[in-house]
Amino acid sequence: MKAWWLVLVSFSALAMDWQGHRGARGLYPENTIGAMKEALKYPEVTTLELDVVISKDGEVVVSHEPWMGEEICLDRKGKTVKERAINMYKLSYSEIAKYDCGSKLHPRFPEQKKVRETKPLLRTLLKEMEQVIQASGRKIEYNIEIKSTVEDEKEGFQPAVGEFTDKVIKVINDSVGARRVYIQSFDWRVLEYLHKTYPDYKSVALIEEAFEPEAVLKKLSFAPTVFSPYFKNLSADHVKFFRKRGIMVVPWTVNEVEDMKNVLRLGVDGIITDYPNRIQTLK
Repeated sequence: MKAWWLVLVSFSALAMDWQGHRGARGLYPENTIGAMKEALKYPEVTTLELDVVISKDGEVVVSHEPWMGEEICLDRKGKTVKERAINMYKLSYSEIAKYDCGSKLHPRFPEQKKVRETKPLLRTLLKEMEQVIQASGRKIEYNIEIKSTVEDEKEGFQPAVGEFTDKVIKVINDSVGARRVYIQSFDWRVLEYLHKTYPDYKSVALIEEAFEPEAVLKKLSFAPTVFSPYFKNLSADHVKFFRKRGIMVVPWTVNEVEDMKNVLRLGVDGIITDYPNRIQTLK
C-alpha cells in the first residue's frame, strides 16, 4: 500500500494545471509551433506557456528575449550569434525569420530535438495551435509572458509598456480572445496597465527573488489572478496566504521529478515545466 502522501501527490498530479514551459523546452526548441505541439502530446498538459517580444515593423514575435540568443540561435551563415548583439526590435519580421533558433545543440537541454526552427509570429502560432486544440477536443489555455523590463525599454529593445501590451492584446483579441488567456510578466508595470486597460484579462505576477507575501502584494494596486514565483522560494505557508485571498499559485520552472513531488505537497494550483513527459511518472 502506498504511503498517504504518495497517494495525495498522485491525486494532485491528475488535477493540476500543468503548463508546458516555452512549449516543451526540454524536448524541442523553445517557443516554436513545434514545441507547442510537442507539449500537447502529453494529456496532462492544460496550458501552453510562451513569451513575446516586438519587431521593428510592430509584429508580435514569440521569443524569450528581444535579441537573438547566443545559446540557441545561428545566423544566416550558420554561425553562432553574440548575446544581445542582434536587437529584434531593430529588425523586421522577415529579417528575424532568417535566423535558425533550433539547430544548435542546447547546452542545458541535451534531450532537446535538433531541427531548424525560426521564431514564429504570435498570430501564426495561435492560429495553428487552435486547429490542433479543436481537433483534439481538449480545453487548453495560454499563459503569455510579455517580456518587458525597464532596462530593455531604456536601451531600445522594446516599445513602451502600453504600446507593447496593446499590440499583444490586439493579436489575442483577433484570434482566441481573453477567456482562455493569461497575461504574465516580471515587469509589473505591464500588469498595472493590463488591469486598468483590459480588465477582462487574467493576470499573472511573476517574481524571481525571495519574497514576503504581504509586502509583495502591496507592490500592486490590485490582486492578480495568479502569483507565480521561482519554485525554490515557495513554502506551504506562502501558498495558504495567497489561496486565502483568492489568488492561485503556479510556480516556475519545475523540471526534476522529486522537485515536482515536493512542490505538489505545498498545495499549488499548477506547475510550469520544461519536461511535460515527466508528469506521467507521478501517477
